[in-house]
Amino acid sequence: MAGATVTNLPTAPPSDAYGPQGRSEWLDIDWREHLRWAEVHGRPVNYVDIGEGPAVVFIHGLSGCWQNWLENIPEFSRSHRVIAVDLPGFGDSPMPREKITINGYAAIVDGLLDGLGIERCVVVGNSMGGFIGAELAIEYSTRIEKLVLVSAAGITTHEMHNDKLLSGLRLAENFLAMGAIWFASRSHTLSRRKRLRKALMLMVAAHPDRLPAPLVAEQVRGSGKPGFMDAVEALGTYPLVDRLHRIEIPTLIVWGANDRLVPLRDAKRFEQEIGPNARRIVYADTGHVAMLERPARFNAEVEAFLAEDNDEQPGADSQ
Repeated sequence: MAGATVTNLPTAPPSDAYGPQGRSEWLDIDWREHLRWAEVHGRPVNYVDIGEGPAVVFIHGLSGCWQNWLENIPEFSRSHRVIAVDLPGFGDSPMPREKITINGYAAIVDGLLDGLGIERCVVVGNSMGGFIGAELAIEYSTRIEKLVLVSAAGITTHEMHNDKLLSGLRLAENFLAMGAIWFASRSHTLSRRKRLRKALMLMVAAHPDRLPAPLVAEQVRGSGKPGFMDAVEALGTYPLVDRLHRIEIPTLIVWGANDRLVPLRDAKRFEQEIGPNARRIVYADTGHVAMLERPARFNAEVEAFLAEDNDEQPGADSQ
């Protein structure tokens, strides 16, 4: 779409390391002090609430949980109030009363924010969480100040939806559910082995064997949850692309060039459909979870995006 601007940044900025470097800060946080429960639409929702300042809300993707943001929450909590939610049917949040839908999830996040007294916030969403973030920006536009989409679902996931896909995903989820029972108590031991880490996270990370064992163990906990298949159905049956032009807030689109789940072409399509308020950044040699694979760079670039004046939104497309 005319109006979208592109600026090439250096290929490898100083912070462009793969995976966490050194000891991760999240390992030294007593998360029990920051875990909360709220009743939203008649059902309990688990979430993390940490830090003070303008609110930033993190929304995980399919088979995810709030721990998908472990490498990011400590950084942003220094200057923001961070809310990281377990969507109903995932993490520790039980299934919602109603059928899982994308607009239903958006309404739950909006209801949670309302209950917390958060009138305005930034939303950062990965995969399905990006889809939900886009829905929030469309239907609850007065609530959302800025939007960050990390390998967001909603375009190809809708176009490729069919019975064959659903059958394959249902089979895969049955396997995950059985596997989750087996390694729930062993995930820390299993993830110490590089080959096993690669097998566990091959679909989401470009180099899962280069991610720390404790981080992989926390990601594995998100699999085998009851909301999976209903969420897959929601991803494939809810139209988004023809409504993206209604997003009028500044939007940063972050993608991994080696994303195996959501194709790189969707990054450009999100940018084109949203229009001049959107820009994209592509990380080379990175998969579906850029926030974990390139945490230092991701944190720095999102922080810079949040610090920008809303009237000054330069474009960027870099690897």
